[in-house]
Amino acid sequence: MFENHFSEEMISFEVLPPSGSYREYCRIKSRHHQAIGSWNQDVQENTAFIGFSRHFSSQGIAVPEIYAVNAGQTGYLQEDLGNLTLFDYINQIRENEGFSEKIISVYKKVLNELPRIQITAGKGIDYRYCYPRAAFDKQSMLWDLNYFKYYFLKLARIAFDEQALEDDFEAFTAYLLKAENGFFLYRDFQSRNIMMKDNKVAFIDYQGGRKGALQYDLASLLYDAKADIPQAIRNELLAYYLDVLESYKTVDRGKFKAFYTGYVLIRIMQAMGAYGFRGFYEKKEHFLKSIPYALENLKYLLQNNNIPIPLPELFRVLEAVIGSEDLKKINAPKNTLTVRVESFSYKKGLPADPSGNGGGFIFDCRAIHNPGRYEEYKLLTGKDPEVIQFLESKSEIAAFLDHAFALTAQSVTTYLSRGFRHLSVSFGCTGGQHRSVYSAEKTAGYLRNNFPVNVVLFHRELAIQE
Repeated sequence: MFENHFSEEMISFEVLPPSGSYREYCRIKSRHHQAIGSWNQDVQENTAFIGFSRHFSSQGIAVPEIYAVNAGQTGYLQEDLGNLTLFDYINQIRENEGFSEKIISVYKKVLNELPRIQITAGKGIDYRYCYPRAAFDKQSMLWDLNYFKYYFLKLARIAFDEQALEDDFEAFTAYLLKAENGFFLYRDFQSRNIMMKDNKVAFIDYQGGRKGALQYDLASLLYDAKADIPQAIRNELLAYYLDVLESYKTVDRGKFKAFYTGYVLIRIMQAMGAYGFRGFYEKKEHFLKSIPYALENLKYLLQNNNIPIPLPELFRVLEAVIGSEDLKKINAPKNTLTVRVESFSYKKGLPADPSGNGGGFIFDCRAIHNPGRYEEYKLLTGKDPEVIQFLESKSEIAAFLDHAFALTAQSVTTYLSRGFRHLSVSFGCTGGQHRSVYSAEKTAGYLRNNFPVNVVLFHRELAIQE
């Protein structure tokens, strides 16, 4: 196919590493051309990918050009978009800079394109290509939920009341289907399916696309487990997407966010079903490595649940998943250093060290300009955007934290090299509500992004542990 299409002799043939699917890929080169060869016995899936590719290309969406297809539609040649996925780029930058503005700016490029894919380019989609369903409807949702039930809950040995869980599945799907759902749903819109080439983003692996709600693809991107986007940045990117979306249609943000939480949950459950099937059942260990990230996402979601319907058995089961000691042990390295980062009020005394280690740092934030002195901030905390903006624009907290980070990093590096298990880093201010909370949040994010440590974040006066 390659030689016939490009009229040149092949000089290089490289089999590419397998992915999570049964498709096989190779990179083929001649003197002046190169392409990706794709082989897949699932003709319906191939037909969907080829049809969507041609449609999106005609709409100016950056997707691979389809060069040639064999007679049986089991093999085809597509444009080679290189090797750098968004996931790879995140890891490269994060290693030196943390989850920096460079990464955030790329995510914003992606979010500029997402509504174009969902709304503008999606209008002319031929949904007859869709496989296995033309819409993310009740049947599709129940497939995903049962995938989670049988391939994750069962294999992870999480007990559940099957009838009560089925009742919650029925109620949950009925709620999700109330969201506006006449848009193109990419289905697997995550960092490994977004390519970076010449400082631009391009898209692959949309063969599972169908009609559905806007929230699902956004959930797939921002709650992509191993990309592990810090929660504050997720919130920033959600707001950015809604700003972009409003240039396409009117948006009720409160209503959108409630449905968004539901779609985040069903997406996480679908992904966990895949981790269970590929990891527990097929014994592909690298899929299990995503489970700890998914558990953290579930934990945050349950603590910030705004789904307006009762789902008692489902949430009981999810709490059991989060609390499972067996699941917590997956991919947990031996002799992990745990850094306890805490905020507190000096009025209520210095923080205790539950590890018994007795070491670490206590940083005094009281020299920083205090937003708590102003009426509009008194009921807010260092986690709220208004307080964050105040501290970052009207105080010296950035320079203060630079010094705190440098001292902490020096100890973390030494503790890791010597196999120590515990370090505490605490921030105190007058009320333990604004400056100390902000500092602890930033320090926890810095450590998670830059060191292989387990971070326990505790806001003592707010009684919040993350």
